[in-house]
Amino acid sequence: MSGFFGCVSKSDCVTDVFYGTDYHSHLGTKRAGVAFFSKDKGFQRAIHSLEDGYFRNKFQGDVGGFAANSGIGIISDTEAQPIVLTSHLGRYAVATVSKINNIAELEELFIKKHRTFSETSQGGVNPTELVGMLISDGESFVEGINNVFRNVKGSCSMMILTEQGIIIARDKLGRTPIIIGKKDGAFAAAFETCSFSNLGYEIEKYIGPGEIVRITADGYEQLQKPNEKMQVCTFLWVYYGYPPSFYENINVDESRYRCGAALAKNDDVKADFVAGIPDSGVGHAIGYSNAKGIPHTRPYAKYTPTWPRSFMPQNQQMRDLVAKMKLIPNTALIKDKKGIFLDDSIVRGTQLKDNVQDLHAAGIKEVHMRIACPPLTYPCEFLNFSRSRSNLDLATHTAVFQLTGKEHPDMKEYSDPNSPKYAEMVEQIRKNLDLTTLKFQKLDDLVEAIGVPKEKLCTHCWDGSSYFK
Repeated sequence: MSGFFGCVSKSDCVTDVFYGTDYHSHLGTKRAGVAFFSKDKGFQRAIHSLEDGYFRNKFQGDVGGFAANSGIGIISDTEAQPIVLTSHLGRYAVATVSKINNIAELEELFIKKHRTFSETSQGGVNPTELVGMLISDGESFVEGINNVFRNVKGSCSMMILTEQGIIIARDKLGRTPIIIGKKDGAFAAAFETCSFSNLGYEIEKYIGPGEIVRITADGYEQLQKPNEKMQVCTFLWVYYGYPPSFYENINVDESRYRCGAALAKNDDVKADFVAGIPDSGVGHAIGYSNAKGIPHTRPYAKYTPTWPRSFMPQNQQMRDLVAKMKLIPNTALIKDKKGIFLDDSIVRGTQLKDNVQDLHAAGIKEVHMRIACPPLTYPCEFLNFSRSRSNLDLATHTAVFQLTGKEHPDMKEYSDPNSPKYAEMVEQIRKNLDLTTLKFQKLDDLVEAIGVPKEKLCTHCWDGSSYFK
């Protein structure tokens, strides 16, 4: 995942872009960049790696050297961006929140046209540079953006810094969000609305799927109307989103409270306390605790002074070690107790297994795990949700392989909570994680807890349903 922030102001915008981008640190771990435009200095850009540090520390030294009335910033899990390009459309900077599944096909298309790629990403072409080339193939920015929408398989939301303002374009199916904020003398656009409040912005407009808007310091202009069809990622509310943020006018933490309450409604287990696995499991746990009347406690404390969420090494072994170091069990609250634990999801299950081992070592009597979403039975095709290289990296596929010996099973029945195969799979995951009991959220309850109609949500990773075009 990635997250971006852009601002156009009647006064200097550098501070707003710096802090607004920093509020997206939970969405990316690898690269970050900012780009600014001023009539005096033209386009200015800085990009840094986040693999050995944090956005704030890496960019503090750059801020004093910039002066501009418009700018964009991004924190990315993949490539270095924004990219600054010069084309017949003029000079512009572009940042993307995207997953391009057909990047090799598009790269070959441009190579056959004798086009040159100058930026690299993880040994290949830089996806944002490729998006910029697709934009520049249009006769206008709107035509170029639609060229991206037509050609990219996956998802792509864009923020384009031009000399006339910032053009924002939400993914054609709205899988990721863009929201406009307003304050006196300035307009901003962001992935996370939590970036607005402390900078003085109020939510002004939720951009629709495929909608294109230009913002200036005086306001915003719709360049293309939104599409009717939408499939926004459900995981924004379950996991990705920061608690104060809103998507589609629905607050993240309020939806998590409802989600936890739905799990409680379908549960009859007895326990001494309810707890959330930090960070995103906490909201679900509060909702469960409030609904059941079981005390909410904190048997795990997250240690953030040296291991903030924004810093995670790319080496998987080191990632596992950092993940373990960040959570410290509190034996006083655990020993001889029965606990209900809420987590957002189970992907691989490796970190959760370590957590459960810690709980047993601390003397817990029973570990009842409740997961805020259904089992992840299909890999995500549209966001960089998981770095899994194989379906067998998913806990569900591992369990099914253990049960059947099949590496590529038909997961349809395993996705149906009323199916015997679903029950067998969940029981195998429970055994693998050494849990007393394990229950997952039902998809209908999750959809109701969020409050967006099912047909407007992407639920592909749970039921294999989605639009691919």
